[in-house]
Amino acid sequence: MEKFILIDGNAIVHRAYHVMPSLTRSDGTPTGAVQGFFSMILKIITEFSPEHIAIAFDSPSPNFRKELFKDYQSQRPAMESDLSPQFGIIQGILKNAKISVYAVEGLEADDIIGTIAEKAKKTGHLVYILTGDRDMLQLVNHKTKILAPVKGISEMVLFDEDRVKEKYGVSPSQFVELKTLMGDSSDNYPGVSGIGPKTASNLINEFGSVDNIYKNISKIKNKNPKLGEKLENGKDNAKLAHQLATILTNAPFKYDFSDCDIKNLDIVGFKKALESYDFKTLPKRLDEVFSKSGKVVTANAGSRLQTISGKKIEKTQMKLI
Repeated sequence: MEKFILIDGNAIVHRAYHVMPSLTRSDGTPTGAVQGFFSMILKIITEFSPEHIAIAFDSPSPNFRKELFKDYQSQRPAMESDLSPQFGIIQGILKNAKISVYAVEGLEADDIIGTIAEKAKKTGHLVYILTGDRDMLQLVNHKTKILAPVKGISEMVLFDEDRVKEKYGVSPSQFVELKTLMGDSSDNYPGVSGIGPKTASNLINEFGSVDNIYKNISKIKNKNPKLGEKLENGKDNAKLAHQLATILTNAPFKYDFSDCDIKNLDIVGFKKALESYDFKTLPKRLDEVFSKSGKVVTANAGSRLQTISGKKIEKTQMKLI
């Protein structure tokens, strides 16, 4: 089964920025996030030896969620002055490496990844999504897994369907329902006031969805009047939250799997771009990852990683827990 690696560019750049030391090129250009980002990319390629790879970034223009709710993500602080230019550097290096990058006006990286992942699943690919955004857990299924960094840039949790259920008490397909009831402080939208994770999980497991919860509101009120009142008072918020939390899997933008083929990588261009920012270790690592033929040099770890869930994987460069 061919493997497709999809990377949440914004989430991973931010992750790299906050866990890496402050590094600069000789001219003072900040490069810490750049090094961390590409270190993760090379580790992922080594571990999984994917046939396809693509990276998605949020569009700088307002997305449709902002149009639905003007305060969406409004509490987030402005980007740090030494992080902003590193996005451009990273995208420039990716261009030189001929790694496919997608940013679509009006969409978040989540929607781009959700759409490509859905098509990849239907074409028989095994999809791994590298992201620190737990919203992506709704995309997990028998052919789609989430790789979530938990420590530094090398320790990750591998989420499959069982792991999501174990961690959150609901199936991946019900994760949106959980967010609908609880809201999301990081994205700054409310759910149903007074409903915490345990109550939300219990309701979803009993009724299956938020829509079905409201179809059974009379039953809930008879059994627990206070809970029924909270749900009634929060109905409008729940409707909005469901729209905001749902990742699109059929977003209208053009993409071609052939553009994402790992064979398209320009190793020479990739290496020169890294060297232009005074990196020493990354170009050497690139040589280690790719043979002269352009094929990934791997210890065949990827074939083992596909079938392991919730267990420590030994003797791999990337620690999965």
